Amino acid sequence: MELRADCGRCAGLCCVAPAFAKSSDFAIDKPAGRACPNLGDDFRCGIHDRLPQKGFPGCVVFDCFGAGQQVTQVTFGGRDWRGTPAIAGPMFAVLPVMRQLHELLWYVTSALELPAARRVHPRLRQAREETIALTRGTPDDLLALDVDAYRRKVNPLLQKASELARAGAGPRRPDHRGANLIGRRLRGADLRGANLRGALLIGADLRDADLRLADFTGADLRGADVRGADLRGALFLTESQLKAAVTDQDGRRQVRSPSEAHG
Repeated sequence: MELRADCGRCAGLCCVAPAFAKSSDFAIDKPAGRACPNLGDDFRCGIHDRLPQKGFPGCVVFDCFGAGQQVTQVTFGGRDWRGTPAIAGPMFAVLPVMRQLHELLWYVTSALELPAARRVHPRLRQAREETIALTRGTPDDLLALDVDAYRRKVNPLLQKASELARAGAGPRRPDHRGANLIGRRLRGADLRGANLRGALLIGADLRDADLRLADFTGADLRGADVRGADLRGALFLTESQLKAAVTDQDGRRQVRSPSEAHG
């Protein structure tokens, strides 16, 4: 199952389906369903190599987890919204559902790579197969899916996997789940095994912090300074989160790519 975006096999869906609000992330207002003016006839971004400079850093950190090509190539059989205008509405509506399913698949696949969570691996494998089956549904099937309810069904497994893995960091594991840590000075902090699920770490100073085995599920790392931080074994840390942060190249960043391990 592909869990990495392949823009060459998509129809530029992320440049059309969602709405953009003019902000520090996007240079323009764009209503949902209207193509970004930077989208070319070949469904490629005309400013892809200079998005931040042109005022579109929000595009840089967006990750569909492979949902775009799944919708284009599988759900709609290789058709696109330009060549077949009648499918545009359903295609754009299906994308956010598929993205949530693919994101969930990324987390489940990452959890299956954690040896300490082997106790829940059988249930995680079952959840993975169920989720893959959902991604292969028809447009009507996908639009009828209560994806929030489905996530609530799978999330306890991910939380259990996180608890089992973070136990390896010792008894003292800070709990900052959902915490407002915007701009917080945490340089050099001992955050081994910390629960940072859903934490707001925008602009936080995490330089040289010990973040081994910390759970980053859904954490907002925009502008967070993690230069020199030890992220070995960090849990559920996505590439898009790292792109949103201030990083260095000292070799201590280790982020698994489950899409490569489970093709």
